[in-house]
Amino acid sequence: MKNRIVKTATLLFVALFGVVTSLFAQTSSTSAAAAAAEPAKVGQPAESKLGGQQPSPEEMQKMMTEMMELSKIGDNHKLLADMAGNWNYTVKMMMDPSGKPQESKGTATRKAIMDGRFFVAEHSGKFQMPGPDGKMTDMNFKGMAIEGYDNVKKKFVSSWIDNMGTMILSSEGTYDAVSKTFTYTANCEMMPGMPVRIREVIKVVDKDHHNFEWYEDRGSGETKSMEIAYTRKK
Repeated sequence: MKNRIVKTATLLFVALFGVVTSLFAQTSSTSAAAAAAEPAKVGQPAESKLGGQQPSPEEMQKMMTEMMELSKIGDNHKLLADMAGNWNYTVKMMMDPSGKPQESKGTATRKAIMDGRFFVAEHSGKFQMPGPDGKMTDMNFKGMAIEGYDNVKKKFVSSWIDNMGTMILSSEGTYDAVSKTFTYTANCEMMPGMPVRIREVIKVVDKDHHNFEWYEDRGSGETKSMEIAYTRKK
């Protein structure tokens, strides 16, 4: 199965590269002939078979160079790399703002993939949730994030999934170097017709500690509903 996936991905890359190379060659070989065959049409750019404006060979080369540059790992990826490793964490959930927070513990592992361009963070824990009968019962929790920095958007990006639902939460964020704080925002719909705006704040204390805060706005103002304190395993 793994070999089949690798082969499919390789074929897709080859096909995409072939389209770009073909367009480049076509542009180079036909531009002179086309210019001689018919007069230029002022204000009407040439159309390629791909349906857009035909780039010149110089423009195509510039695009390829820029794509290669944008694929490189930078300082923002290194910020994420600093949080790689194995962690213990303690969670406080404020399910009832007027009540006492519910506490639980878990473990997390964050590791680099794609040569350090992305990081996979896997979480495991156990906490109590109301069951179908209304009584509190232990729930095994599993969650996973893919994190990175998008050089095109110039933003940190994250996707989160867990065993408590079928939603993929996609977030975009920034980093403040002075306070060593990541701030992500996202919009989701946890229940039909109930949109929620999310704000996530990750404060780096030092290389062995960082804190996470989760805020929700369901239309009546923002409230903090979760805190997580991470400590690196020794």
